[in-house]
Amino acid sequence: MRRLEGLMELAGSDEFKSLNIGFMLDEGQASTSEKFRVFFADRLVWRLIIKAFGMPGHGSRMFDNSAMENLMKSVEILTKYREGHFDLVKAGLAVNSEGESCVYESWYSFAYEAEAGFDIRIPPAVDPELLIKRIVNEWEPHYRNMTYETTWGVLMMTATDDTNAWWGVFEKAIISAGGTLSKPEILASSTDARNIRELGIPTFGFSPMTNTPILLHEHIEYLEETVYLRGIKIYESVIKALSSFEGGNHEST
Repeated sequence: MRRLEGLMELAGSDEFKSLNIGFMLDEGQASTSEKFRVFFADRLVWRLIIKAFGMPGHGSRMFDNSAMENLMKSVEILTKYREGHFDLVKAGLAVNSEGESCVYESWYSFAYEAEAGFDIRIPPAVDPELLIKRIVNEWEPHYRNMTYETTWGVLMMTATDDTNAWWGVFEKAIISAGGTLSKPEILASSTDARNIRELGIPTFGFSPMTNTPILLHEHIEYLEETVYLRGIKIYESVIKALSSFEGGNHEST
């Protein structure tokens, strides 16, 4: 089910509000080490569409500033922007979730108009206003007959310290089950957790899978039997602790 028809719609319903939810767990990622990973935020998703206008061109004639020519200039700039952030990750100067990513989603060209769609993910440390200025000044300047449209959500984070009572309960439940948590992280991808955080409900991304390669979206995802069975025990401890806790509130996000 697509996100717009799934939890986003459910989260805004009276039925969801009537559940009086104080805390939620969503999916996380596998850990390649012995420590469990936990995520307190997702990168913000930006859907960007850049449109260019100009002469349509023809095989028998040549025009300056055609729609596709104007669009390709922006695509080249965006490609360099992506490469710059990817180089930081490859050099070990930033982890994947701390960088900004950008991929092409769609192309469209017809006569006087051409457009390209991009999927951009930004971490909490990036100021959205600065990104908008970059879009306006570099990626789609008006002097090249270009426009843009973009949509994005609200970036929310769940506290992982003493200001969030749920964090202490969650951490103790992991320890009591014989597990250890790694440093809390920002999830490089996006999950339904962002819809819940927007409501002010503390939400962590967590999947009890240690010593396991990260294979999400691969064609051969798998879990070792011992990892699977241990994960059940971890969930038993976590669910028991969280479901019996009565001291939480929504103000810790």
